[in-house]
Amino acid sequence: MPFTSFDGTIFRLALLVPLLGMLSGCAIFAPSPPERQSNICEIFREQPDWYDAAKASEKRWGTPISTQMAFIERESSFRSHVRPPRTYLLGFIPWKRPSSAFGYAQALDPVWDEYQDDVGGIFASRSDMEDATDFIGWYNARTQRMTGVSLNNPRHLYLAYHQGQGGYNRGSYRGKPAVLRASREVATNASRYRSQLPSCEAEFQCDAFYQVWPFCRG
Repeated sequence: MPFTSFDGTIFRLALLVPLLGMLSGCAIFAPSPPERQSNICEIFREQPDWYDAAKASEKRWGTPISTQMAFIERESSFRSHVRPPRTYLLGFIPWKRPSSAFGYAQALDPVWDEYQDDVGGIFASRSDMEDATDFIGWYNARTQRMTGVSLNNPRHLYLAYHQGQGGYNRGSYRGKPAVLRASREVATNASRYRSQLPSCEAEFQCDAFYQVWPFCRG
């Protein structure tokens, strides 16, 4: 049977679909955001690997798991490929985005590049939870060094996360009601997560095949 133009169109579409998936950063394969984001136990029950990522970051950098998750809930609502919405030129033409923030932690391009150069490596991805939690831990450790803010102070850690360490030291968050409100919400959420986690953490510490909850501990 001769090869028709219709067959050629189907063939090109078959090649185009996977290519578009690759170009979109494989967003179609990303985990769905947790349904109950107010409960850290339910978050980790849906995505137990996220506990492992946050725990590893806590051990490496010192930021508590509860604070890491509160940051991510605030920044992206646990959506892996989210970006700030585009602005519109003349009210209807899609235009630039207000920032380069992307991924779980909404890290900006310049500081993400710093993280990659410092510890993350070129293959670190903002749409990967393990890299996002490590980034938050790395950034907060730098905040502690540069500002003196305790790693157990999620409100002021978030202010420095949002404004940058230099901005935080200058007090740039003062007079910004939205930023101050966001920092209080992060602190409240971190406190909630911290109180919830002990009731379920043992569930996520059974990493080896021979360990069975509730008889294993981290």
